[in-house]
Amino acid sequence: MMVRRLNPVQMSLVMPTDPPEESWQTLPDESSVVSPASIVEALASIDSHIVELLQQRAGWLARAARPSVDGSTQVMQQLSDLFAQVAAVRTKNGKPRALEAVFRDIDAVCRAQLAPVRVAFLGPLGTYTHDAALHRFGAAMEALPVDNFADIFASVESGEADYGVAPIENSTEGAVNQTHDLLTRTTLQICGEVRLRIRHCLMSKADNLADVRIVHAHPQSLAQCRVWLSTHVPHATLVSESSNAIAAGIAQQALSSSGVAAIAGAAAAARYELNLLSHNIEDITNNTTRFIIIGQYQPSPTGNDATSLLISAPHKPGGLRRMLQPFEDAGVSLTRIESRPARTQMWEYVFFIDVSGHCQDERLAKVLHQLKDETPLVRVLGSYPSSES
Repeated sequence: MMVRRLNPVQMSLVMPTDPPEESWQTLPDESSVVSPASIVEALASIDSHIVELLQQRAGWLARAARPSVDGSTQVMQQLSDLFAQVAAVRTKNGKPRALEAVFRDIDAVCRAQLAPVRVAFLGPLGTYTHDAALHRFGAAMEALPVDNFADIFASVESGEADYGVAPIENSTEGAVNQTHDLLTRTTLQICGEVRLRIRHCLMSKADNLADVRIVHAHPQSLAQCRVWLSTHVPHATLVSESSNAIAAGIAQQALSSSGVAAIAGAAAAARYELNLLSHNIEDITNNTTRFIIIGQYQPSPTGNDATSLLISAPHKPGGLRRMLQPFEDAGVSLTRIESRPARTQMWEYVFFIDVSGHCQDERLAKVLHQLKDETPLVRVLGSYPSSES
């Protein structure tokens, strides 16, 4: 079936309407004899209905992307809020997780009808950060792989990218300090998060595990697999690379007899034409990395939100207690606290704190107002829909 691609002007002419009133065809009883021609006809009818609904969906997106009442254009803000609210409804209604990728790609394709979403992440293609970007934005995004974490932020700040994706913590190795330090220097907002289960694989042009003599990988991946590596390839030299995708590229260029291997996700083996020598080599089975989505705006509340804060405690006795007490008094739950050197004076620290709720929620808003009177620095890094997976 040929599906006509609509440009934004055409989509604005597809007037949003209420969902069609007619019901789907009732499936025939299992005991009924159904001819192949009837099946083909039924599938064609359903496919046509799906295309019509997707065109209506695109029309609603076009309506969301129109200038606001005051005449200003806020396309990304409005669409981001829309998707967050739709995701919240899906979660509330208990949509099966197996369908999540389908809905994500429908979102991405419909968004691409308006304008491709440009997403910066640590490259090259095939990194876990790339996987996180695909998980959040779908296959229709415009991928912008960059060389380092600073370039992720710079791409969004300059407008080259609409969003950036960066790892912020791992359940095994803890905080990603580069991302935390960059957050202290940017005006960008955290507008989303992705929790990605990390499953490391060992891959090489070699055919057997016993032939591996060198293993290339990102330092975090080497650390997450240290016990497995010392047990299964104890004599291999471990070499740090800036990304696992680069490590896979090095293994691809090596001779099969050289014993060069890489640690990366299973998809990288196919991308770089390598043999998968072993699956799930991470030392901790629930190894998960949390990625943040950075952008130029703050999503509206969805009812299932998280807020990231940057706070400096008063440098005096009881300062840390004074910083945390308002959260307890207001019944606001802290989900993470991380300290980093403030880089202003020796032994001065700032604290990254994640809490439940949106900064516009009444209880949290009161806490922030109180903290601004009692602490040297309080900054909302972002309020965004909370991710459970």
